[in-house]
Amino acid sequence: MSERRGRRPADATPKQNGDGRPATGRTRAEERIAELDASPVQLSAEIEQLRQQVLHAEQEAQEMRSALQRSAADFANYRRRTEQDRLQTLGLANEALLAKLLAIVDDFDRAIANMPAELQDLGWAEGIAAIDRKLRQLLESEGLTPIEAAGQPFDPHQHEAVVREETADVPEGTVTAELQRGYRIRDRVLRPAMVAVAAQPTSDEDAGNGERGGKD
Repeated sequence: MSERRGRRPADATPKQNGDGRPATGRTRAEERIAELDASPVQLSAEIEQLRQQVLHAEQEAQEMRSALQRSAADFANYRRRTEQDRLQTLGLANEALLAKLLAIVDDFDRAIANMPAELQDLGWAEGIAAIDRKLRQLLESEGLTPIEAAGQPFDPHQHEAVVREETADVPEGTVTAELQRGYRIRDRVLRPAMVAVAAQPTSDEDAGNGERGGKD
């Protein structure tokens, strides 16, 4: 009984030397290194695996950069289109208002053109002329300018021919009179000018030939 009680269990811990090294003569670090597979084949495989991981990470980073660049470009295009649409909407609203004001401008033109000479020096007549000047200055500040018509060659993009005037005084196709003033807003025609256009006069001989041709 005393012998069995005095025994100690076997110690599973490796015996160590006095300097802390195992009895085998190698340190723990050396034993760990020995446990690692340091063969050239294994090292090459691990290096190749790391290289593939780096390439994959670089590819993902490049894809993310490209996606961010596309998103930034799409957003910039969206802002530009939105701004263009806004300016176009404002421009159309401005043009509609200016087109309505042209009727008032026409009334001023007719009133001033048909004012009797004996009334032109009166105070109220001078007031009307001053209002007309201010109105035209306002229109010019908005980019509205009159279209030249009288004496100019007929331009279907700027003029609307409503009268054909036979005359030999000016070349055919020349605007002989402006019946209603036209206006341009910046580089576009807001309202064409209504004009009379010169045409070659029909001679009596041509008229007679036409009549004879009709009888035949």
